[in-house]
Amino acid sequence: MSSLNISLPEEMRSFVEEQVVQQGYSTASEYIRHLIRQERERVEQKKIEQLLLEGLDSGEVINITDQWWEQKKAALIQQLRES
Repeated sequence: MSSLNISLPEEMRSFVEEQVVQQGYSTASEYIRHLIRQERERVEQKKIEQLLLEGLDSGEVINITDQWWEQKKAALIQQLRES
């Protein structure tokens, strides 16, 4: 594992140390890694939401019903059989 040194104002350092104790982390590094993982997940979720919105805006509206799914499934099975 590589190291990354950061400088924090005393107020932030105290906050990190409090969180380590209150939330049961072993070290400040463990706490910071947790925060980074949370941020990574938030960024990835935001990307997924953006892609979903783009998908919704990408074409004509289709009313998805059970019948539509069955037709779609049958068409895909037929394509697989023909290939």
